Amino acid sequence: MASQSHLFYMAILFVAALWAGAQNQLAGGGSFITLPALMLTGMNARAANITSTVALFPGQMTGGWMGRKLASGTEKLSFRTLVILSLTGGAIGALLLLATPSSVFAHMVPWLVLFATSAFAWGSFGRKPQATQTSLSPAAAGAIQFGIAIYGGYFGGGIGFLMLAALTLSRVPVRAASATKNVLAGVMNLTAVAIFLFSGEVHWIAAAVACVGAVIGSFIGARMVSRINEKVLRFVVVVIGILLTIGLFLRAS
Repeated sequence: MASQSHLFYMAILFVAALWAGAQNQLAGGGSFITLPALMLTGMNARAANITSTVALFPGQMTGGWMGRKLASGTEKLSFRTLVILSLTGGAIGALLLLATPSSVFAHMVPWLVLFATSAFAWGSFGRKPQATQTSLSPAAAGAIQFGIAIYGGYFGGGIGFLMLAALTLSRVPVRAASATKNVLAGVMNLTAVAIFLFSGEVHWIAAAVACVGAVIGSFIGARMVSRINEKVLRFVVVVIGILLTIGLFLRAS
């Protein structure tokens, strides 16, 4: 019975990762799907977050590589500087996560998911990139990117929208900002994943199942881009985030 139950949860995880991979290609927010699916297999919240980061990383790097030619820095902050800040911040975030006791992280997760859901909802429905004439200074843009990278290495939900907002406020054209945030998301998780690989926290069988599902889902999502209503998908992600937040708060209480 135990082995049948394990296979059942792995099947659920594969379907969830398939959805997450497609979701990331179409609208973002795939980690909202993989995190609860991994926790359902019996992992604690910290191990599930680490395993999810590792499992989704190949698809994330693929997306960043495909758009690398459009990536750029800001007017006074080079792309190379943004990459260095992202690599360093991602490593710091990963080390902070490993230094956080799993019991403490379990109580932090509902708040992190709430923040990520809010960032996703704001980026999807509330942000108006052309509504402001203000521009971030190079120092402010660098500091914000470094902070986002630390958060990305630690948890990561909503980083795409946080970076997109910061880049557009730095007067980076929207198309270039979108490509840049995809590259930087992969970069900041590069160091985080490198650290997680030797942490002993990755559940490798679950990570492999989720990785395969996410990669297949990414190809499916890429083919569906022009056929799916993106705003509907973003709305679905926000609803999932709200339900997940409520469930995690109830579980932590």
